[in-house]
Amino acid sequence: MAHDVIVVTDGDETAYRAIDVACQELELFPLMASRGNPTPLSGKALVKAVLEAPKEPVVVMVDDRGQADQGVGERDLEVLLKSPKLNVLGVVAVAANTRSVQGVAVDASVTQTGQVIDGVVNKKGRATSGDTLHGDTVDVLHGHEELTVIGLGDPGKMEGHDTMSQGVPATKKALQEILRRSGYHES
Repeated sequence: MAHDVIVVTDGDETAYRAIDVACQELELFPLMASRGNPTPLSGKALVKAVLEAPKEPVVVMVDDRGQADQGVGERDLEVLLKSPKLNVLGVVAVAANTRSVQGVAVDASVTQTGQVIDGVVNKKGRATSGDTLHGDTVDVLHGHEELTVIGLGDPGKMEGHDTMSQGVPATKKALQEILRRSGYHES
């Protein structure tokens, strides 16, 4: 049986701490081994780590460290998406200031104040015009229209609206939106 996974396209220390706080409250398993900027493990090693996790869904972080073309995080994400051993419930696509990226369409985004909107947000978690979220680790999502993709600003930051002391409300809301839209709690 495939293991349930949520992917977050950021892996720096602040993002990890934000995801860890949100996961504790939502009873998800944050895969600490996936944290890093860039992602420290290969896609194959990430799949193995997910399969060894003590509970599901497992939240896996992938990060390109700002690289505009396909970097290690996107290559790892592609492996996760193609693995028959995993059931990717959705992807939290984190906005970045990276130039020269294609970007990705999202199903919805979460603003810095935790509001779910139909559009996209920037790195600060502010709603922006257009229909494409720009981030360094999201272009590989093209061709995976079946995935739920929720846009988010920089986890744990967003101009002080998503701090650990406040319970990372925007990061938590993005994970909740993936769970809700995937029907995870209905199964």
